[in-house]
Amino acid sequence: MSDTSPVSRPYPLGVSLLTSGEADVAVYSETADSITVVVLDETGHETSSTVLGDRTGHVFHGFVDGLTNGSRYGLRVDGPWDPAEGLRHNRNKLLLDPYARAVSGSVDWNESVFSHHHEEPESINEADSAGSMPVSVVVDSNFDWGSDTSPRIPLDHTVVYEVHVKGFTAQHPDVEESIRGTYAGLAHPAAIQALVDLGVTSVELLPVHQFVQDSHLLEEGRRNYWGYNSIGFLAPHNEYSSSGDTGGQVDEFKTMVKALHEAGIEVILDVVYNHTAEGNHLGPTLSLKGIDNRSYYRLVDEDRGSYFDTTGTGNSLNVGHPAALALIMDSLRYWVTEMHVDGFRFDLASTLTRQDSDLDKHSAFLDLVHQDPTLASVKLIAEPWDTHGYQVGGFPARWSEWNGKFRDDVRDFWRGEAGSLGAFAQRITGSPDVYEDTRRPTLASVNFVTAHDGFTLADLTSYDEKHNEANGEDNADGESDNRSWGCGAEGPTDDEGIKALRSRQQRNHMATLLLSAGVPMILGGDEIGRTQGGNNNAYCQDNEISWFDWSAADRPLQEFTAELIRLRSNHAALRPRWFRHDSASNEKTYVDFYRADGEKLSDEDWSDGTALSLLVMMASARDDTAFAWMVNSSSGPVEFTLPGSGWTQLISSDPEQAYESSGPTILIREHSFTLLADKA
Repeated sequence: MSDTSPVSRPYPLGVSLLTSGEADVAVYSETADSITVVVLDETGHETSSTVLGDRTGHVFHGFVDGLTNGSRYGLRVDGPWDPAEGLRHNRNKLLLDPYARAVSGSVDWNESVFSHHHEEPESINEADSAGSMPVSVVVDSNFDWGSDTSPRIPLDHTVVYEVHVKGFTAQHPDVEESIRGTYAGLAHPAAIQALVDLGVTSVELLPVHQFVQDSHLLEEGRRNYWGYNSIGFLAPHNEYSSSGDTGGQVDEFKTMVKALHEAGIEVILDVVYNHTAEGNHLGPTLSLKGIDNRSYYRLVDEDRGSYFDTTGTGNSLNVGHPAALALIMDSLRYWVTEMHVDGFRFDLASTLTRQDSDLDKHSAFLDLVHQDPTLASVKLIAEPWDTHGYQVGGFPARWSEWNGKFRDDVRDFWRGEAGSLGAFAQRITGSPDVYEDTRRPTLASVNFVTAHDGFTLADLTSYDEKHNEANGEDNADGESDNRSWGCGAEGPTDDEGIKALRSRQQRNHMATLLLSAGVPMILGGDEIGRTQGGNNNAYCQDNEISWFDWSAADRPLQEFTAELIRLRSNHAALRPRWFRHDSASNEKTYVDFYRADGEKLSDEDWSDGTALSLLVMMASARDDTAFAWMVNSSSGPVEFTLPGSGWTQLISSDPEQAYESSGPTILIREHSFTLLADKA
């Protein structure tokens, strides 16, 4: 007689709710001896425990009673304790399921959450961590998406807005106080209307995967605001939920995505797959470290008790191993299929290409992403560096990249750095020196002048030095940004003159970002003059230093930015998809550079280290308007000679600039730009 009893399955990993009322649970581990699922009540008391009795390959799986929608649970993993060999099993530690869709609670930092004793790192710590650990939560995936579809904004129409879920609405006067700083707050009509009025097409959310608050920050009265400390790659961070943390955060996140989609705005996630919050050999045991340390983390070949770290955080995910790769890919697919997100920005993406130790354009991670049909329609953006290497221009054609060269060279030009003209010209035309040789388009370059990590635009144009005193590290943290630009020795000394110069410089940088070829990314708040008081590393400032101060918004700058976005959206000449000399495209884009006297720049002109003014002529076969963009970063006014006649002034960083089309020349004041248009 055949056995017809149901059989648990090894895939998908995590908890799968069955119509029978049971739950199928599957967990991967090559080194565990046994894995137990414990169910907990609201007080943290363990109400039941079930050993996963089936095993397929390296996956432990089985049916677990008592797991339903909203149930709290955790894992206990038995196995060898041999830190020198990279084995860190300790059944006394309650572990988060790496495939949990939601997490309840937070880490209560004490020695119980460490598998070792602080004084003796090689000795096992048998204290039970259950009372100090967050727990995994079972989530039913049912949700009424209605007719939700991705806006699918083409890259050449994309304007990215990097923003923090909490900071955007934490002080928004038109958002109810009960939902400020949450997913629901970002979904509020007032918040969405601000994005629509600005004209951005895509919000890039700082990390929303479940992350951990660092113990040393909590001890010092600070918090991890940015969230680059993930512990749950499939769970939306519970602190951003106004619906509690027992699963309501999932529906609230979905509701936010649905509302943004209805407004035509994409949702891109800043994802941190390069490391986790478990740190190095002295870090806590929260999840992967206790499940299968050797599979999920890169260990030093000659010393398996130590971690190979290219992230500066203590560990790096082991992307040369199928289990770690599967976790990343399953997470990506989950956020696309179940959460309806539209793209990803990969933090320290170079780390994900290191199968061994070197950067590899044909790594398993990149190959898996390239062939995955679920990811074929979403935006992929790499931060193309880590602590061991700089890889701008090194990712495959499928990807766009944060272009750090754009930031540096544009800042250099506008602060009047000698010899910066040639690099500036490369950046505003899409960085052909970086991408054209590999037949990648202008859209491979995600351009930015400021980002979360560094000065805001207001601070960039107000401070010559960083002021991170509030971070508690004697202002030693954060980059020493030698490309910041305050007044300078040649600038005005009176208050009104300084204020006017700062205003022009903010507009110069914003216009350069939005008039350049490539995909522009605005740091959220730059359009309203958001300041952090000179703090260029506000990762630990979950307070007014980082939050948007809507009451102090610079409304003229906000409208100036919106007008630039409208111009970009309406004119193909301002957002070319290919380089002007690209023969692989039938799109004709014209960009030419002229000296202020109207003559084309010669080789000698490009090598002139004193040149700080440029006339950029832009046109496209897809546009009926030609543009003359005059930039002057020198300390004095420059007279430009215009080709032809019939020009109309569109926008300028100089509020006193008023060009009349009858004149063949135009005077551009120091540290300013003007954009003219001609219907041709």
